[in-house]
Amino acid sequence: MERASKRILAVDDDPLVTKLLRINLELSGYRVEEAWDGESALRVLAEDPPDLVVLDLMMPCVDGWQILQEIRRNETLKDIPVMILSARVHDEDIIRGWEMGADDYITKPFNPVRMTERLEAVMNSTPEERRERRRRELRRLTGAASGPGSQGG
Repeated sequence: MERASKRILAVDDDPLVTKLLRINLELSGYRVEEAWDGESALRVLAEDPPDLVVLDLMMPCVDGWQILQEIRRNETLKDIPVMILSARVHDEDIIRGWEMGADDYITKPFNPVRMTERLEAVMNSTPEERRERRRRELRRLTGAASGPGSQGG
């Protein structure tokens, strides 16, 4: 499938972030649809599921965690790639994102070119490859302090 036929749903309550995403992703050949809150994102997902979702976590009413949970438990939506783009930078948030089924986790502020590269990597992987990456990231994030080679203190 060509990039121009791939549609990305950018979900963020900050219009500057969605505008930045739109400009960069359209320059890379993608079609971008914006949702500024969780309710409108869920509506888009129900009516016309995109090829990938870029998802902010901190939004009023329906937050990104709830959207991610709905995507992963819905049989029709469960294999849609989801990239979290969030100002939540703490390890516990990043781990939770991977545990809940995110296919990537990018923290704000972000480099738009690097974000697009990572988006393309996610977009070009299979659901099985994404699940395996999730397992690797969780092992890395949760096992780093207690795994082989760690130094006690």
